[in-house]
Amino acid sequence: MRRKAIIFAPIIIIVSILTWNLFNEPGIKDLKGNFKEQAFLRNEQNDGPVIRLYIVSLNEGDFGEEMKTYGDYMPHTKYGTTKVFFFKNTKQFPTTINLTPPHLNSEFMKNCIGIYEKDGMGQTNLKRFDKP
Repeated sequence: MRRKAIIFAPIIIIVSILTWNLFNEPGIKDLKGNFKEQAFLRNEQNDGPVIRLYIVSLNEGDFGEEMKTYGDYMPHTKYGTTKVFFFKNTKQFPTTINLTPPHLNSEFMKNCIGIYEKDGMGQTNLKRFDKP
């Protein structure tokens, strides 16, 4: 009986640690700013680069670092692009998005506070239009 305890105790400890790590990974819910995805669009072609476009609203405040982290959490495909358009939830923002540039109606672009982009080579860029 003692031999079984010596064998199973480390296994139970390792499984417990792995399970705890699995459920305690940081994610979007941990970011300040109350980020909410308002729209999402992905191109349907699966034989070329995958394009993902998101419209996200957030609370008032300076959340520049969180905006970059939010963009980093978004799915990305090698040789594809991911773009996230950020808007304050107190201003008017679009609920639809187009695959063809400029992606948004020009009346909404004046309310856009930032655009996060991850290109096909994994390079990230956050352009901020608000004044922090």
